[in-house]
Amino acid sequence: MGRLPAIAAAAALAVLLGGCVTARPPSSRASDTITGGLAVSAAASLQGAFDAAITAFTAAHPDVHVVANYDGSSTLATQIDNGAQVDVFASADEANMARITDAGFAADPAVFARNTLVVITPEGNPAGIRTLSDLAKPDVKTVLCAPEVPCGAASKRLLDNAGVEVAAVSQEQNVTAVLTKVRSDEADAGLVYRTDATTADVESFTPDGADRVVNSYPIAALADAPNPAAAHAFVAFIRGGPGQRILASFGFEAP
Repeated sequence: MGRLPAIAAAAALAVLLGGCVTARPPSSRASDTITGGLAVSAAASLQGAFDAAITAFTAAHPDVHVVANYDGSSTLATQIDNGAQVDVFASADEANMARITDAGFAADPAVFARNTLVVITPEGNPAGIRTLSDLAKPDVKTVLCAPEVPCGAASKRLLDNAGVEVAAVSQEQNVTAVLTKVRSDEADAGLVYRTDATTADVESFTPDGADRVVNSYPIAALADAPNPAAAHAFVAFIRGGPGQRILASFGFEAP
C-alpha cells in the first residue's frame, strides 16, 4: 500500500473510532462532582419520605452530607426569615413558601406532592369517633394543629366546610405533635395528613369533604444557598422519577 492510501485509511479509522467514542452514554461519575454539606428544611409530615429520599440521594452523591431539619412549615419559614443557613425548603403548603419567595429568599418553587387529611384515634378507638362531627362532642378530647401551621389551616377549612366547631384541647405546632398526643392517649382524636396515619400505631378514617381540602407541597432551592449545586440537584431528585416513587411509597399523591 502506498503512503497516501495508508494515510487515508488511518484518517478514516480515526473518524470511525471518534464516532464510537461520542456515541457512548455520559459517564455516571458526573454525580461525583457534587460535594459538601446540604441543609434541608422540610415540613414535619415529610420526615419519613425525605429520610428515605436522602438515603437514596446520598447513595448517588456520596460526597454530599445532608442535614435535615423537620418542623412545622411556618416555623421553618420563620427560621429562614431570621437568617438560618438553609439550602432547600420544602413546605407543606404554598402559603408558607410564598412568605419565602415574596421576601426574595427563593424563586420558582415547584409543587412536588399533594396530601389530604384524615381523622386519627388511639388503637381501638375508645371514644367511638365515626364522623367529623363527633370531634365536636363535649366529652371528646380533640387535638389539632395550630391554625398558622399548614395542617391546622387545612383542618380549619375542612371543619368550616362541614359546619363543625371543635374546641380543641390543644393546638400543636406540627403534625408530629398531634400524632404523639393521640398515640399516648392524651387525646381521643386528631386531624393529621393521610401519610402520617400510615406510619403510626393509630386508627384512621377519611372524613367527608377531605377530597376538597388538598395540601400542595412546594420545594425550592434558596437564593443564597450555601451549596447551590447540591441544592438544585436535590430538588431535581425529589421532583424526578426516583424521588416521586419514594414519595408515592409513603402515600403522597403526585403533583
